Amino acid sequence: MSLIPSFFGGQRANVFDPLSLDLWDPYEGLFSSSPARETSAFSAVRIDWKETPEAHIFKADLPGVKKEEVKVEVEDGRVLQITGERSKEKEDKNDKWHRIERSIGKFFRRFRLPENAKMDEVKAGMENGVLTVTVPKIEEKKPEVKAIDISG
Repeated sequence: MSLIPSFFGGQRANVFDPLSLDLWDPYEGLFSSSPARETSAFSAVRIDWKETPEAHIFKADLPGVKKEEVKVEVEDGRVLQITGERSKEKEDKNDKWHRIERSIGKFFRRFRLPENAKMDEVKAGMENGVLTVTVPKIEEKKPEVKAIDISG
């Protein structure tokens, strides 16, 4: 038994041999021993939120997800909710997977919008795997400026 823990999973013939041809995968065995495991996409969807003078715009990258698999909802209290599910690819018994990195499963994101959001006019569209949600803003009332004559 070695007093030095094996950081290389016992794959290398000699840990101290820099010319060893064994490859070390730092993630091997960390998640599952089966390469055909399901990777969870829960809350892993990356979403950009930008504010323009006219609207709040959300963009989510959802490659391979059909628009029927995505739901955009508005809840009370100015909460925008985006949910969906990326389906698992059909497998053939003769297939041999070497690596699965694309995540599958459910995703769920919620955003509390500011008071200037028009929650009843939210629009969503999907094009080329990008979901765009547009939330128009209430027009700011500009204070009326009235000139005052100075007497004297």
